[in-house]
Amino acid sequence: MKQAKLAVLLGGTSAEREVSLASGAAVCNALTAMGIAHLAFDPAERDIHALADEGITHAFIMLHGRGGEDGTIQGALEFMGIAYTGSGVLGSALCMDKVRTKQIWQAVGLPTATYFEFNQAIAVTDAQQVLAQLGSPVMVKPSHEGSSIGMAKVHDARALSEAVNTALTLDDSVLVEAFIQGDEYTVAILDGRALPSISMVTPRDFYDYEAKYQSNSTEYFCPSGLSEFDEKQLGELAEQAFAAVSAEGWGRVDVMRNGTGQFLLLEVNTVPGMTEKSLVPKAAAQAGKSFSDLVMHIMMSAFGDETLNALKEHHENA
Repeated sequence: MKQAKLAVLLGGTSAEREVSLASGAAVCNALTAMGIAHLAFDPAERDIHALADEGITHAFIMLHGRGGEDGTIQGALEFMGIAYTGSGVLGSALCMDKVRTKQIWQAVGLPTATYFEFNQAIAVTDAQQVLAQLGSPVMVKPSHEGSSIGMAKVHDARALSEAVNTALTLDDSVLVEAFIQGDEYTVAILDGRALPSISMVTPRDFYDYEAKYQSNSTEYFCPSGLSEFDEKQLGELAEQAFAAVSAEGWGRVDVMRNGTGQFLLLEVNTVPGMTEKSLVPKAAAQAGKSFSDLVMHIMMSAFGDETLNALKEHHENA
C-alpha cells in the first residue's frame, strides 16, 4: 500500500489568494500541533503535477475562489488519484456559480431572493425595467466570485447599469438580486449537519469585503440570538440547501431573514475561511470543538481514521 502523504493546498491565483494563504497557514499550524505530517503547496508557485512527484496521496483544500473552489482543482486531484477534503467536482462547480445555485434551490422549492442574470452590458433603460420588477435597492454580484468581491448595492438605474458593467470586467455572468432588508446569518455545515448559526452585524451599507476582512466594527454573535424553534428551522434549511447543490463534507450556507421573518438563501461556500477568527471555527467552538478538532473532523470525514493514523505514523518515523 502506498504511504499516505498529505498536502495543504493554499494560495492559488484567485482574487481571494491572501485569505487562502491565511487559512492554509492556520490549518498547517494545527496539523503540526497534532503531529500530522504535511506539505504546504501553493499551485500559483508550483505546477499541480508536482504533487505526484512529491508522492502526495491526500489533499486538504484551502484554496478559496476560482481554481480552488469551483471544481477545477477537484477534477485535477481526481485525475491524479489524490483524495481531498470537501465537495466533489459537481458540488464545487455548482456552488461557485451563484445563479445555478439559485436555480436549483428554486427547482426544489427552497426560498431565495428574486433575481436576474446578465451576460452583457445593460443600458439605463434596461436597468429601469429591472428595478421596476425587483424594486430598489438591488445587489449586484459577479456570479463566480467570493468574499463579496465586485459586489455593489445600488438604488437607481444609472448606478445599476454601471455596477453590472463593472462586474462584467470580473466575470462573464452577473447576478442582480432583490435586496433583502433584514438580519444576516451564516450556518456552518459539518458532515451534513448544521452547527450553531452566527449572526453578523456591520455598520457598513452591507456585509462587504471590508466588513469581512478589514473592519474592526463588524460584530459576530454565536449563539446568534434566535429562538430554539428558529434555530432549528434555520439549521434544517441550511442542511437542505447544502445537500441540494451536491455539496459534501463541510462548508457554509449564507442566509438573510426578511422583515416578515422568512429565511432566504444567499449562497454556499464549499471552502470557507479557516483562520482562528473565521466563521466556521467560531461555530465549531460554540459546538464544543477546538480549531484542531475541526481540522481533524474535516479530514476524518474525507479520509477516515486509518489514513489519519498512517499520516501520524509517517510524521513520527520521518
